Amino acid sequence: MKQRQKGFSLIELLIVVAIILIIAAIAIPNLLRARMQANESSAVSSMHAVNTASISYSTLFPTVGFAPTLTALGDGGSPPCAGNSSASCYLDNTLAGGTKSGYTFTYTQDASLTPSLHYSITADPVSRGITGQRGFYTSESNVIRYNTTGTAASTDSPLQ
Repeated sequence: MKQRQKGFSLIELLIVVAIILIIAAIAIPNLLRARMQANESSAVSSMHAVNTASISYSTLFPTVGFAPTLTALGDGGSPPCAGNSSASCYLDNTLAGGTKSGYTFTYTQDASLTPSLHYSITADPVSRGITGQRGFYTSESNVIRYNTTGTAASTDSPLQ
């Protein structure tokens, strides 16, 4: 008499693995797209935070105007925060460092006048198509603009 074996055959295991791979092939691109959208939302939110911090900074330090650097809007890296013009404590260290949620932030102050009356911020994906698709731009006007192919500028379309 033949004894019946317990367990799964190799074919059954291969079929299960193939089904899992098909499901993963469908789910992973959607997951990556959702992550890019979350990074873009975080970048827009961070730009609003920088705009608010810049306005607060210029109010607190009227002789300086807008902050000279993004770092000046942070805490300077050494708690407790000093609360002076070089470390104003308005932004968290991650954002003040210039990179957050897959985006690199570049803050540019117009230093031609004292006090400074203008600034601009650009946010570009660290790796376009992977960490984000769009680049963003804002300035003291507090209007966020975007560009889907490169670095955004003041002439690009505003977010709705």
